[in-house]
Amino acid sequence: QSKFLIHLFFSPTMISVKAIAILLATGASASAFSFRAAAPTATASRSRTSLSMSAALIVQNKGGGHGELGFQLAKNLSSNSKITSITILQDSACSDSKEPFVSYASDLPDVKIVKADLADESMTAEDVQELLGQSYDYVWDNASKGAVGAGKAVVDCAKTWNSKLLTYVSSGGVYQPNDIFPMPETTPIKETAGQVLYEKYAIENEVPFVSFRPQYIYGPKSNKWDYIDWYFDRIVRNAPLPIPGDGSQKVSLTNAEDVASLLASVLNNEAAAVEQTFFNCGTNQLVTYDEVASLCAEAAGIADVDIQHYDASLGKAKFPFRLTDFYVAPDMAMSKLGWEGPKHNLKDDLSWYFDSYQARGGPEKEMDFVADQDILVNKYVMLFEKQQEETEQ
Repeated sequence: QSKFLIHLFFSPTMISVKAIAILLATGASASAFSFRAAAPTATASRSRTSLSMSAALIVQNKGGGHGELGFQLAKNLSSNSKITSITILQDSACSDSKEPFVSYASDLPDVKIVKADLADESMTAEDVQELLGQSYDYVWDNASKGAVGAGKAVVDCAKTWNSKLLTYVSSGGVYQPNDIFPMPETTPIKETAGQVLYEKYAIENEVPFVSFRPQYIYGPKSNKWDYIDWYFDRIVRNAPLPIPGDGSQKVSLTNAEDVASLLASVLNNEAAAVEQTFFNCGTNQLVTYDEVASLCAEAAGIADVDIQHYDASLGKAKFPFRLTDFYVAPDMAMSKLGWEGPKHNLKDDLSWYFDSYQARGGPEKEMDFVADQDILVNKYVMLFEKQQEETEQ
């Protein structure tokens, strides 16, 4: 008995009408339309011809900040002429009653869903092959946090399958920024971060590899709302918003659909993608911390918002972003991969976002602003002490 849970719902893969016409025109026999499932072995690989199927695999985590990306990526790839079949290898720890997972059946009817415990560090490439039973031309890994367990297995499978591309969803959090903003792809990184170790393992194994480093993501089917909710939680209650520094720090808040289109843009120029390898991932429509507050207040129909700036040395409390500038821009993806840029902007999206906030019971939920109050008390203590020092001088 397999130690992994397998769950499938999909429509059979279909060859396109155009491909059938080409085959008939060239005198292909009826056998040309017969397909046999790949043998479920860890060494399965297949020769490719100009008419071969291009199968895509998306490895998807259980949720969180990246939770919506697999769903949006599958939707994006469904309309890409390079891709003829899509499978999502879904972490079984996801909640099937929550978005985006509850929408898989209705919104992704032609996508095969396979579930497995991706947190099992004993998982091997052989286990993954047994689960999937075929090889894949293109692999997107939006689950692995390191080159262990499922993460190592995915890289090993991509190598065995002779995949054309393995695209990894890393994190902008691996950067150790200096004073250059937006942070370029050459920004120093945390060498011991799990994502960096995954990147190194893939490159060392000579897999055609690309890594994207996203930052803060929101979307209509998200299951993590912390970043923007922080603002609405205070605005709808007429509570002060403690924002560190002067509020001019910039942040990259990107719609999940735009992140998905960035991840799919590797198909525009595969050679350039592999040559560059690392890409920052986010919108080019940056906003400041104070601007987010103003836009949220506008979306909530509230005229005045009480922004309280404070010395960043007092800490974050529950503020959702970094104390200082920490943002990227997608210039490299736009120049190398021909990414056309975001289709969404925060100002417009906050309209549906606030509707979602209300539907989720945001204005009614019980809140604890003790950490905020501590910051504000310390702010005024610091100001008082500074005034005292100036008076004594």
